[in-house]
Amino acid sequence: MSYVDRTLTCVDCGAEFVHSADDQEYYAKKAFVSDPKRCPSCRAARRSGRVGGDGRSDDRGASPGPREYFAALCSRCGNQAQVPFKPHMDRPVYCSDCFRVVHGEGAKSA
Repeated sequence: MSYVDRTLTCVDCGAEFVHSADDQEYYAKKAFVSDPKRCPSCRAARRSGRVGGDGRSDDRGASPGPREYFAALCSRCGNQAQVPFKPHMDRPVYCSDCFRVVHGEGAKSA
């Protein structure tokens, strides 16, 4: 299918913006069913308004501010670890060094 650049009007600011042929092709590949309703600057402003300072979205109930960490003992080496979730007894918890080893990130070498 062939796409042609189209001019759309932003629902927020009323400015006209181009919905390019490349963007239309991308939308089709992602199976998006509607055209964008906001210009790129209004989309960016809307996104920045939804995300807290730590990157977590405010609309899912997360409070903006510092992330809470919990103390735990590493299931592999027994050292003290700080984790960003409340540990449960039924799942292993790893310190950052052991996490890399267990999940294969530390095994890669040149």
